[in-house]
Amino acid sequence: MQGVTLTISAIASVLVFSLSPIYALAVHLAAFSLYPSNLTVPVGTIDFTMPRIVIIAVYAKIFLLTDLPSRFRFLWVDKLVIIYFVAQFAAGLTTTRSVGAFLENRSGAIVDMVLPYFAVRLIVTDRQKYLTLLKSILVIAAPLAIVGFYQCMTGDNPVGFFRNYGAWETARDYAPMSRLGLTRADVVFEHPIMYGLFFAMFGPVCAGIFGHVRKSKRMLYWVGIGLMCIGLFSCVSSGPALAALLSIAFLGFYRYRRYLRAAVVTVVIMCALLEVVSNRHFYDLIDRFTLNSQTAWYRSKLIDVALYEGGMSGHWIAGYGYDTNPGWGPLIDGRPYTDIVNEYLFILSGFGLIGLVPYFAMNIAAVKRLIDGYKVCRQDCDRWLIWCLAAALFGLAGGFMSVSLYCQPTTIFYMLLGFCGAMPAIVGSRVAAGRRPVIHSAGDKEPIPG
Repeated sequence: MQGVTLTISAIASVLVFSLSPIYALAVHLAAFSLYPSNLTVPVGTIDFTMPRIVIIAVYAKIFLLTDLPSRFRFLWVDKLVIIYFVAQFAAGLTTTRSVGAFLENRSGAIVDMVLPYFAVRLIVTDRQKYLTLLKSILVIAAPLAIVGFYQCMTGDNPVGFFRNYGAWETARDYAPMSRLGLTRADVVFEHPIMYGLFFAMFGPVCAGIFGHVRKSKRMLYWVGIGLMCIGLFSCVSSGPALAALLSIAFLGFYRYRRYLRAAVVTVVIMCALLEVVSNRHFYDLIDRFTLNSQTAWYRSKLIDVALYEGGMSGHWIAGYGYDTNPGWGPLIDGRPYTDIVNEYLFILSGFGLIGLVPYFAMNIAAVKRLIDGYKVCRQDCDRWLIWCLAAALFGLAGGFMSVSLYCQPTTIFYMLLGFCGAMPAIVGSRVAAGRRPVIHSAGDKEPIPG
């Protein structure tokens, strides 16, 4: 299978060099969405997946065949992405048992997360490119959702044979999951939750297209969004469902957005009152939005043990290390391992406050870019475009209380942050067009607005 992976990667790389940068980015998106992430081509001790090979090809195209790097301008969110990973290195070097293994692990994370982020920032420079990428996502999501629904209904995964060749998990290690009499679909993802998060993360963002298409063509895009909903259903997982429900609620609030600040203050006050007058924490409400109350209880107790019952004692600054089990499982429900199904605790456990503080700063900077973009909007369709991206982030912010990211969704998350960084340029290009020529060719040297 290594030969097959290398061959498909080579074909994808040729496509990258043959297409425009925005479609090259779409090829990379297809590479990590439609091909298993545990099929690798080992080079020494380093495993190259198809997405890693393709993203390197994307950068080769960017730096060798375009002038995009010369037009790029660093923003605070860009710097904070780098600072966050530098902080991980700083914290990890004080806790790791093997420096070589740690450096190898974080180097792979940079290729999977940081490179896609900056690829978005370099390539997505105007509204048309952004909409083109969203349409590509809908096309890529369609077969993923159809195959997932088939697996959910029948229990048969048409591409399940790939598991026989996994680099770290094979068919012998794999056991299909079921819930409510349905198979929890995963298709080419490593877990049904990660499969569902693909749709929960990209679905709200793609809804932004509707403000920029003719009514005669909207039905086609409704079909695409409908298939995303089917894909989300097929994972039969509470975490993606929670993120999607929060995103949908945020989207529904668009008509009443003038009351957003009042709504935020109200929610904060309600959470504070719940903490004061109740014998439960506000996050215990997670079990109202899950398909399995037992797993919901585990998620709530995980937070209690980590934050209030000494779980982080002695490890607040640098964490336990990226590869160290903090040993909270026996304190929660007696299990011998700790399943950290909370993105914030996952970062805190691995890298301590050294990692968590820059992570929050990075996300705050991304949201600020959305606010900056909203301020320069002149048309409601552009405001809707920003609102849909904000809805995806809002859903994830709540969903992260129930899941932690790995494999494909980690790449998607950093692409969403890249969208945030580029948003003022995306929605401001129509305004800019009235003041100066729009950049069309690779020969234009004017900086990307930002």
